[in-house]
Amino acid sequence: MRIGIDARMFGSPETGIGNYVKNLVEKIIQIDHENEYVLFMMADRINDPYIPKAKNLRKVSVKSHWYTWNEQLIFPWVIYKERLDLMHFTHFNVPLFYRKPFIVTIHDVTPLFFPGHKMNSIVRRSGFKLAFNNAVRSSKKIISVSDFTKKQIIENFNINSKKISTIYEGAGHAFQKEINCDKIKEIKEKYGITKPFIFYVGVWRNHKNITGLIRTFDILRKRYKQDIQLVIGGQEDTYYPEVRKTWEELNLSEHIIRPGFIQDNELPVFFKSATLLARPSFIEGFAMVDLEAMSIGVPVAASNSSCLQEVLGDSALYFDPLNIDEMAETMNKILTDEQLRNNLIQKGFKQFEKFSWEKCVRETLEIYQNFTVHNI
Repeated sequence: MRIGIDARMFGSPETGIGNYVKNLVEKIIQIDHENEYVLFMMADRINDPYIPKAKNLRKVSVKSHWYTWNEQLIFPWVIYKERLDLMHFTHFNVPLFYRKPFIVTIHDVTPLFFPGHKMNSIVRRSGFKLAFNNAVRSSKKIISVSDFTKKQIIENFNINSKKISTIYEGAGHAFQKEINCDKIKEIKEKYGITKPFIFYVGVWRNHKNITGLIRTFDILRKRYKQDIQLVIGGQEDTYYPEVRKTWEELNLSEHIIRPGFIQDNELPVFFKSATLLARPSFIEGFAMVDLEAMSIGVPVAASNSSCLQEVLGDSALYFDPLNIDEMAETMNKILTDEQLRNNLIQKGFKQFEKFSWEKCVRETLEIYQNFTVHNI
């Protein structure tokens, strides 16, 4: 069978989807030597050294960036030329004019509830709903990355549950490597980290509840007398100025470290150095960052919303993301109770082991093969 994979987001540092695509491609070529694969990649990433070489792999260069008119009008014809038996779109942005058999991976339905400042027009919001509706209705099969996401698809688009398979993502085993004291010292000196710190890493968007985290940090310092810092990893987004405005209003600028986008070689060091990882989101599709933090021995305080409890189980401590006092109380417990910290760390190691990219890819391959069986 000739299978296409939309790998345009391969390794994209701006998205968790980029990590998903990268691991899907790497693992599936290692596992499957029977089917033929065609990767559709952005021209500037087609020679990426992380792409495995295999006889059953072909790469096609495209210039159709995601969320553009070019994606809708040009990309489908590029795919048609390859005469595929099945196409796997790795995100909801399936071209409306592509009408051959495909499956789609849905990572979350966040824009339905938190459209964000960039989707501030009726045209943009309507475009999203049209594309999403097309993806889930026209696909032969839907892969969701959590049962929570599956439930949201069913409830909001009236899709038969039998059409959707939940396949959990994996977590990066690279974060299990030992981190020496010299490396930790180097990172702390580089970014001005001088105290124990709470760590957040991710995009700066409204559904991530970073402003709630900053207000929680303020309570921890003032009410609970915690002499700590807050490290907010990720690129500051000018579309969400309320984040900066919040810490400035609370006079917390000197206590908040902002390293910007954190490279892969530094991220595990930040994890290892942190006193706890905070995940205050209102909605998430999966919990990859949290699992990666657990793999290296960091306790996690997370919101009790969306998929987080589903994925993290009893290895994290939870709070209501709408309740700043509860958020502060929960984090303070981890900061002050050594036995609780150690219990969470040990449970985190075990929870991490439940998720692997090999398992994710084998289950995805099974969907490809089931398509062949049902279409002979």
